Amino acid sequence: MSEARIDQASGLRRMTRPVRVVAVTGGKGGVGKTNISVNLAVALASQGQRVMLLDADLGLANIDVLLGLQPTHNLAHVIKGERSLGEIIVPGPAGIKIVPASSGVQAMARLSPAEHAGLINAFSEVSTTLDVLLIDTAAGISDSVISFTRAAQEVLVVVCDEPASITDAYALIKVLSRDHHLQRFHLLANMSRSIQEGRELYDKLAKVTNQFLDVTLEFLGVVPYDDYLRKAVKKQSAVVDSYPRSKSAMAFMHLAQKAVRWPVRREPGGHLEFFVERLVQYSLCFADGSSRVHAGTNHSKGDLL
Repeated sequence: MSEARIDQASGLRRMTRPVRVVAVTGGKGGVGKTNISVNLAVALASQGQRVMLLDADLGLANIDVLLGLQPTHNLAHVIKGERSLGEIIVPGPAGIKIVPASSGVQAMARLSPAEHAGLINAFSEVSTTLDVLLIDTAAGISDSVISFTRAAQEVLVVVCDEPASITDAYALIKVLSRDHHLQRFHLLANMSRSIQEGRELYDKLAKVTNQFLDVTLEFLGVVPYDDYLRKAVKKQSAVVDSYPRSKSAMAFMHLAQKAVRWPVRREPGGHLEFFVERLVQYSLCFADGSSRVHAGTNHSKGDLL
């Protein structure tokens, strides 16, 4: 195989390489999902990742509020056919790209499965080169939460030290695993007083999931209770930006380092997924490149050079 063909194949694989898609969810409202999503996005971007953040709380959007943004258009305009997805994307801190949702639009909270599928498919038309798509889901176990979470590759479940949080997180995992065949989840303890407290939360949930569900639950770590995080919220900024040496900011950086090491799915999973066309193109391109290299092994060393 000539060097030109090798370069061409590797170049195509880079152009079509898969996007790591992570849904941040939790079941219960008030556990800090949006703060986790925003700060993880900024932390990933600071490590060289090209990040897009989707506000998937379609009827009660708050990523724009958390970051002090005032987008002119949002996902409601995409649903109405007034704007394309690419036209509503706004820049955020550290170069992240944000897909804003609407707030106070009841119809957006009641989209049909077909409309959810249309939004998910619309991401395949985004020409921006990305490494990571983070999805900040709504609270609860609505059709919206199920659709977006199921279309992701990784599910990050946020819990805090409240009985209702643990109960709702288990209910969410149960529905996603039993009804939608998701089997791998990452657990993040938020607002923890210590690593030990976070570990105990994980142990409580893992004990029940191990007994009743066929899932893998990974303990991702903790985001500590931190006054600097509250100060950043009041400033409408990410704590990773405003107070980079704070305990919570360093926890987000550590979390981002772990997330970057997660393997990226390289083939379609057989159901509705974000950027599924890129997965198809990548798998075909990779197979084509691999077969060409394999065929070339029958040639002499001089031919390969």
